[in-house]
Amino acid sequence: MLTLTLVQKIAVWTIPVLLAITLHEAAHAWAANKCGDTTAKQLGRLSINPLKHIDLIGTILVPIIIGILSDFQFIFGWAKPVPVRWNRLRRPRLDTAIVGAAGPVANLIMALLWAACMKFVTVINPERSIVAIFILLAAQAGLIVNVLLASLNLLPIPPLDGSRIITSMLSFKQEAYYRMLEPYGFLILIILIFTGILRLVVQPMVYGILYIIDSIFGL
Repeated sequence: MLTLTLVQKIAVWTIPVLLAITLHEAAHAWAANKCGDTTAKQLGRLSINPLKHIDLIGTILVPIIIGILSDFQFIFGWAKPVPVRWNRLRRPRLDTAIVGAAGPVANLIMALLWAACMKFVTVINPERSIVAIFILLAAQAGLIVNVLLASLNLLPIPPLDGSRIITSMLSFKQEAYYRMLEPYGFLILIILIFTGILRLVVQPMVYGILYIIDSIFGL
């Protein structure tokens, strides 16, 4: 089994994590713009430039620290949220769900692309090239981080993307009560992480998606 140094692990994970987080937020901005809200576009967030989306703590420090502590078995992080004025959407109920789902959908598409990359590199015998080995390891990291990010964001905890999808299905009164959870969403998430409940909830979803991808590509 190939053993990587800490610097090598950071090098392998950096590009996949940046792409996963950046394109996740860019997808929200693109969907919001298509649905009638140009706020993100006006602020320069309709971009695949990582610098437009990076949060120093959430995109860099937290993923590195958690990666080191977990020996890169688990990565958690976030970017600057894309600003959306929900009242500007042409079809507020439906478009809220579309904008919310855009991020996880982008991650699932990237997971498929990374899986395809893994399959291609595996077929050409990666042991023959250091570059091929690096690409294979980065593709594995990209697959994992994108499936994890999509699964995590689909949880119905405000302000995660899953909560936007749920919101579109609620009555206005139910939505008002549901939104009261939003200020405590991050705290709820932290509690779920440290109690191990988050892993129990997200793990089956992650394994299910990975199983489907493995079935498609025969990894």
